[in-house]
Amino acid sequence: MALAGCGATSSAGSAPAPASTDGYPLTVDNCDAEITIDHAPERAVSLNQSATEILLALGLEDRIAGTSYETDPVPDEAAEAYGSIPLLTDGVLGHEKLLEARPDFVYSSFASFLTAENAGERAELQELGVPSYLSEFDCTYHAAVEGGATFDMLFDEIETIARIFDVPGAGADVVAAQQETLDEGLQIAESIEGTPKLVWFYSTAASAATPSVAGPGGLPQTVTEMLGAENLFSDAATKWPEVSWDEVAVRNPDVIVLADLTRGYPGDTAQEKIDFLKSDPLTSTMDAVIHDRFIIVPGQYMDPSIHSVQALPVVAQGIVDLGWGG
Repeated sequence: MALAGCGATSSAGSAPAPASTDGYPLTVDNCDAEITIDHAPERAVSLNQSATEILLALGLEDRIAGTSYETDPVPDEAAEAYGSIPLLTDGVLGHEKLLEARPDFVYSSFASFLTAENAGERAELQELGVPSYLSEFDCTYHAAVEGGATFDMLFDEIETIARIFDVPGAGADVVAAQQETLDEGLQIAESIEGTPKLVWFYSTAASAATPSVAGPGGLPQTVTEMLGAENLFSDAATKWPEVSWDEVAVRNPDVIVLADLTRGYPGDTAQEKIDFLKSDPLTSTMDAVIHDRFIIVPGQYMDPSIHSVQALPVVAQGIVDLGWGG
């Protein structure tokens, strides 16, 4: 990330206030766009849960004017703070509803939310005096991150958001805690023997005939590589391709990692996924299904979120418990 300007350091804690106005206006290069932030945001709007939870981890709940699109249970430690934030809509936030919240900053993890059909295009928002930040993991909707997604990208994002809000100390603390979790996962992964073949099953489209699975260029691919395992759809054209169960069966995974989603769409929960896999004439014949070789993770673990680092120790331990441990 390219940042212009320097500000005073603030310490981490609950709802830290900006330390000073030094270093503003601040220029940030983000997803091939240059945005200018005139002051530390006081009325930010987050367009999705992952963005909201990064702001909460930085102690910024008092500076969030609204949020939208909850997809997963909010962790207990963040529930009270999350509950204090106005929910502007229970779906994708529209442009007019966004402007009603009088935001001075917009933050999204997904490119599809910052479009004319939804919250508005970034250039239009900037002209209205509302700078926006889009996660570098999704600069182009659904496209694989060039060179592969890394946790360093996540750490850079956290530190950049902390700098925008003038709380760099909080950003450093969050990143340090994230690194500890990764180190724990790598230690568990050292006991994995062999090269287990994985399929990361996130969701379905209109029917269970078109599962969305992890391809290359996303964090599930990165986690798989860090574990010394194989992602059976690393040859796909996008990071979340829609494939067929015929193709999954032919590739015959050793383990299926299931996203447990609670957004309310059909087939979203892990139990619904398992019920389908066990009842369908084709999928029920796969070794992973016959032998219950499932690892269940919250959907946030597969998205670039404050929780995604948890995927490494959880999936590592799951693989060890399923028989690949030394």
